[in-house]
Amino acid sequence: MTKGNINVSVENIFPLIKKFLYSDHEIFLRELISNATDATLKLKHLASIGESKSEYGNPQIEVKIDKDAKKLHIIDQGVGMTAEEVEKYINQIAFSGAEEFLDKYKDAGKDAGIIGHFGLGFYSAFMVAEKVEIITKSHKDEPAAHWTCDGSPEFTLETSDKTERGSEIILHIAEDSTEFLEEGRISELLLKYNKFMPIPIKFGTKEVNVALPEDAPEDAKPEKTTVDNIINNPNPAWTKQPTELEDENYKSFYRELYPAQFEEPLFHIHLNVDYPFNLTGILYFPKMTNDLNIQKDKIQLYQNQVYVTDNVEGIVPEFLTMLRGVIDSPDIPLNVSRSYLQADGAVKKISSYITRKVADKLKSLFNSNREDFEKKWDDIKIVIEYGMLSEEKFFEKADAFALYPTVDGQYYTYEELFNKIKAKQTDKDDKLVILYASDVDAQHSYIESAKAKGYEVLLLDSPIVSHLVQKLETSKENISFARVDGDHIDNLIKKEDTTISKLSEEEKTKLDELLKEVIPSEKFMVQLEAMDSDASPFIITQPEFMRRMKEMQQTGGGGMNMFGNMPEIHNLIVNTNSELVGEILNTKTKKKQERLITQSLDLARLSQGLLKGEELTNFIKRSYDMIK
Repeated sequence: MTKGNINVSVENIFPLIKKFLYSDHEIFLRELISNATDATLKLKHLASIGESKSEYGNPQIEVKIDKDAKKLHIIDQGVGMTAEEVEKYINQIAFSGAEEFLDKYKDAGKDAGIIGHFGLGFYSAFMVAEKVEIITKSHKDEPAAHWTCDGSPEFTLETSDKTERGSEIILHIAEDSTEFLEEGRISELLLKYNKFMPIPIKFGTKEVNVALPEDAPEDAKPEKTTVDNIINNPNPAWTKQPTELEDENYKSFYRELYPAQFEEPLFHIHLNVDYPFNLTGILYFPKMTNDLNIQKDKIQLYQNQVYVTDNVEGIVPEFLTMLRGVIDSPDIPLNVSRSYLQADGAVKKISSYITRKVADKLKSLFNSNREDFEKKWDDIKIVIEYGMLSEEKFFEKADAFALYPTVDGQYYTYEELFNKIKAKQTDKDDKLVILYASDVDAQHSYIESAKAKGYEVLLLDSPIVSHLVQKLETSKENISFARVDGDHIDNLIKKEDTTISKLSEEEKTKLDELLKEVIPSEKFMVQLEAMDSDASPFIITQPEFMRRMKEMQQTGGGGMNMFGNMPEIHNLIVNTNSELVGEILNTKTKKKQERLITQSLDLARLSQGLLKGEELTNFIKRSYDMIK
């Protein structure tokens, strides 16, 4: 038996490891199973190239709890180690990593995300164990070794009578970590971190029904048998080629990832690249809502089938964090801080690759089945619109599949829309005006006015529409977007032929003064306009610029807070050619004029949902009196 001190200058390094890594101590199990997986895959490689006499067979990893003895066992059938290798890998290499870790991070507090980066994986065991044993037999024909350490720099190393190839790690669980002797807790961690590890992981046994023979009587009950409880799926869908998978395989894998999710995904994107980096994965478009916040943290990031995190910001472009699925890349470091990831060159390449791949897939879905794509548009538009705003490369590609629906349920690409409306909706300054509504019911009268002129009205109702139209106006030449309730339709698309007013300048001045005496100037800016005589007498609109700035502010960005604090001012367009307006002007008594103005204004406000509370009550009472 050998006794010795681990060659380390920091006295009693284990309490320090425990202190620094304590905030995330559950990851010890992930680290130890990762090591066991590596040892097994290493044996597979050596056997395949003829460098190991040992037969690979069908190895598995076993996790066992011995609650009475307060021990947790992790057993593999991998390459194993000789006594010399234990000395080298456990006592020397891992500890140089430990020293480097402490040296670099002892002032940084609890940065638990560093552990694997410094080769500390094995020593994470000391976060939960007061003593750790390794019993290991190499695939080479050498005696087995038994290493023991009680969390001080002292260790013992002796021969063991273990006969099967592989390693067994025995953790003597510390008093403050007895949760890791509970079956439920270990099961939860295995499912969280190791659900798709490439080597089968056994955790206890389970009972299953034995299939009855075909000639069994109808009332025969199936017998039960006990089998190994394998908790993982070693060959998940993303590790296969797209040609090996049917649509149903993708759907069942989605259910495996999200057992509590009842809605089917709309479609999937299979990622598979081996140059200039390695990356595989499957992304799913779920049904979206217009809420930009609740969707995130549903994509799981793996490194060689080991779960890393579901916080994929910086790896996946932000607009795609609303999707679901799996990304697996050996080029993403397993345990590093978020800022390190975001600065990493490989990670940036991965992000732009994913953007391109998603854009290409959307384009092919659109081209191959446009009708189906149009049906799904409302459920996916928020991701696409967000992508157009946040990623320039995606914006450029989106022209091929981004849709612009009309209030009548037609769908156009930008080019189709442009060609459809340019003849009618180009104004006198040769600018194309694209009309849109955000609420078909609330803006019904404005939509009807536009349609009466033969204009198309888009329905753009997502929460980021103000940002999107701003982006399109700056990217496309000589166009502007106008919401249908932004002004009278003749002002939204100004043509040369202006309607002549029936009122003289003197009458207009008199009307203007009359209106301003009755209408509150802090709420309405009065504009006299000569329009068709059958157009509404009073029309309320909200200036496009002010409304857009306020909306952009509410969804982040788009100007200073000054717009959010400004009072709601609306334009009141008064049609000087309307019969009612003429009557207001010619009515002899002041009282009747005021009543007509108030009633007309309230009707216009009512049409916009701006009449509320006491003013609405008074309007209804007054209307009944007029009927009487």
